[in-house]
Amino acid sequence: MKRANPARVLLACITVVLGVMVSLPARSEVGEVRIVRQFGIHYLPLVVMEDQKLVEKRAAANGIPGLKVTWAQLSGGASVNDAILSHAVDFSAGGVGPLIVLWDKTQGGRGDVKAVAAVSDVPMTLTTRDPGVKSIADFTSKDKIALPAVKTSMQAVTLQMAAAKKWGDAQYERLDKFTVSMRHPDAAAALMSSEGAITAHFGAAPYDYMELHHPGIHEVLDSYDVYGGPATLILLYATQKFVDENPVVTRSVVEAMGDAMDLIKSDHRKAAEIYLRVTREKTSVADLTAMLDNPKIAFRLAPSNTYPVAEFMYRIGRIKHKPASWKDFFFPSAQALPGS
Repeated sequence: MKRANPARVLLACITVVLGVMVSLPARSEVGEVRIVRQFGIHYLPLVVMEDQKLVEKRAAANGIPGLKVTWAQLSGGASVNDAILSHAVDFSAGGVGPLIVLWDKTQGGRGDVKAVAAVSDVPMTLTTRDPGVKSIADFTSKDKIALPAVKTSMQAVTLQMAAAKKWGDAQYERLDKFTVSMRHPDAAAALMSSEGAITAHFGAAPYDYMELHHPGIHEVLDSYDVYGGPATLILLYATQKFVDENPVVTRSVVEAMGDAMDLIKSDHRKAAEIYLRVTREKTSVADLTAMLDNPKIAFRLAPSNTYPVAEFMYRIGRIKHKPASWKDFFFPSAQALPGS
C-alpha cells in the first residue's frame, strides 16, 4: 500500500480543523501578514515562499486576493521571540528551544504562542580551528564559541544538553562561559579568517559546510548525536489570538510552506538558486545543491525529537510547565501527524 505524504495529510487536517472557523468573511482577516526568519538553509522553505510568492498565491486561492506579505530577518531566538511578543510580526521562525520558552511564558489566554508546523530537520555542527579540541571536554578559557544567542538559541540549548549528557544536569551550563552571540555569517567569516577571538562556531548549513571545507577547521559535535537521531531544528509559530482571528491566512501560510517543501524536494538545484538569489550569500549553486543532497537534511511539516528538548528544559528549571507531549506546544491543526 502506498503511504500517504505526511505533509499532504497535515494540510488536509489543517483544512478540516480550521474550516469550522472560516464562517467569518475573508475581508475580516488581516490584509498584511508579517513573517520573520533567521540565517541558514534551515530556513529554506521560507526563502522559497518569499521568492515564489507562495503565500500570496495560496491566500488568493483561499479567498484573500491581494494579501501583502512582509518578510524580515533577525538573528537569535530571543530576537524573534521579542518580535512576536511585541506584535511586530505575526509568524516567527525559530528554534525548538526558543519556542518552548515562549510557550511556557504565555500559558493561558489568547496570547498563548504555539507552533503551526515544523520547518526543517537540519543537523547543527560545532566546528573549531583549535587542533587541540577533539570533544566538548577540551574547550578552555582561551576558546570562544560563536552561536546566534547565548543561552537562548537552539545551538546554546543543544550545547547545554550535550554538557548535561557528559557531566550531568548540575553542570549543564559548564560551557556557557565560552559562548558569544554572533550572526552565523559573521561567525563563519571570523572562524575562517583565523583572526580574532572566535575559535569555534556552532552553526548549520551552509556555514558548517563552508567551514569544514576550509583548511584547519574540523568538527567537534553533531547535534544529531546529542538527540540520538534526526531532530527538528526550526519551527514556525504564532499567537493563539492571531490564529483564531485569521484562520484562512494561517492555513494559507502553512499550505505555502508545504508547497515550498515540495519544490525543494523535487529540485534541489532550483531551490539552491532561489536561496542564493534571495540571500546573496557567498557560496556556489553547486555547493549548496550538494548540501541539500545530504540525507540528514529534511524539510517537513511534522516535528522530530522536539519533546526531549522540552523535557530537558523543564528538568533544569528553564521552563515552569512540563508539556505532556509535543502536541501541547503545537496548534491542533499540526497534531494529526506522528510527530515527536
